[in-house]
Amino acid sequence: MTLTASITITEPPVLQNIHHINGKLFGRSKKAFPAVWMRSGTSKGLFIHRKDLPASTKLWEPILVSAMGSEGGNAKQIDGVGGATSTTSKVAVVAKSQDPNVDVEYTFIQVAPDQAKIDMSGNCGNIASGVGPFALDEGIVRAIPEQTEIDIRILNTNTRQTLVETVQVAPDGGFQEEGDFRIPGVQGTSSPIKVAFLNPGGSMTGRMLPSGATQEILTVDSPSVGKFDVRVSLVDAANPFVLVDSSSISITGHPSWPDANDTKFVSVVEDIRRTGAVRFGLAADIETAGLVRGTPKIAFLSPTAEDDKEADLTVLAFTMGKPHASLQLTGAVCLGAAASVHGTVAWDITGRKGMDRVPKHGMSLNGHDIASPLPIGIRHSAGVIFVETMLGMDHEGEMNVEKVAVFRTARRLFEGNVFYRA
Repeated sequence: MTLTASITITEPPVLQNIHHINGKLFGRSKKAFPAVWMRSGTSKGLFIHRKDLPASTKLWEPILVSAMGSEGGNAKQIDGVGGATSTTSKVAVVAKSQDPNVDVEYTFIQVAPDQAKIDMSGNCGNIASGVGPFALDEGIVRAIPEQTEIDIRILNTNTRQTLVETVQVAPDGGFQEEGDFRIPGVQGTSSPIKVAFLNPGGSMTGRMLPSGATQEILTVDSPSVGKFDVRVSLVDAANPFVLVDSSSISITGHPSWPDANDTKFVSVVEDIRRTGAVRFGLAADIETAGLVRGTPKIAFLSPTAEDDKEADLTVLAFTMGKPHASLQLTGAVCLGAAASVHGTVAWDITGRKGMDRVPKHGMSLNGHDIASPLPIGIRHSAGVIFVETMLGMDHEGEMNVEKVAVFRTARRLFEGNVFYRA
């Protein structure tokens, strides 16, 4: 008798509630997108490929709020990757440009650390400085063999302004991160990234001086301290800023203001910013101005100490209702532009030390450089940032701020999948 055996081969069970994320399997209850976490200038944020987010930007808010941990207005962002400050709760969405004159398009998103809300009204220069390195590492932009430096043209979709980033290239064609360049507010050294803002004037309003005045007196009606006047320049370069002459603030009972540690003063700062927003034309009234905290921004200017040989002026900047740990890169660009325009608060303050008023800006005539710029030093709480401003004159004698350049560094910190609950 012959015994026969049969073997039944069955297919593996179909896995229910399983899907792929970046080549890995996860339960359907988990939602995620691939991203890179970068230190970019003096900020940190998520860098995301545009294709990995929904096509409609209207769907981004709940995803990014959840990813950062701002759901429920939890200022600590414990249940997300955000760092509980405005400078560590930022996002860059990057894509290859279809415009032959642009390499990369990038959208900036500020995620409020204490609100379930995002702000896409302006640009962030610090985060922008990481876009070039990210694009190079991700293959969005490719260097040619043996190239050691590359210029990357970047369009910021928030402001429709173009930046040119000069980035160092590693032997493998990626971003050369290592170097001996140092920026205030960041430990260690890295390779320098030159970020040049081209024609930065009118980023949101269409004009560098939207009120038509180089400086003016702003009357502020503050709920906490009443009415007072303050001298300001409303300058829109890279981002709109209310630039305040610190010495012009005179409020009864507070002779030592501005003081970033005074909670009442911080509320007054917001009162000035909102009033400036209306004067800028960015908001119809004070209440509407309070709905957008990201723009306009605000900074207080004062002269440097007599023995300060590095800086030309001192700044105390604010972001999202709190004192900034250093200075926004767009703030440095705006100040560099403003300090080169006769009559602004920035121009006046740089002259209060009795310094030689030989202009530090460079000059071009009909697109041809005829004078190179000298660095303008801006002292902030973490050190000094230097900017180089180039003014241009056309054949009719009209002047404009042609370019403002600053130097930053960036470093890739980690990469992977970011989970969210939206």
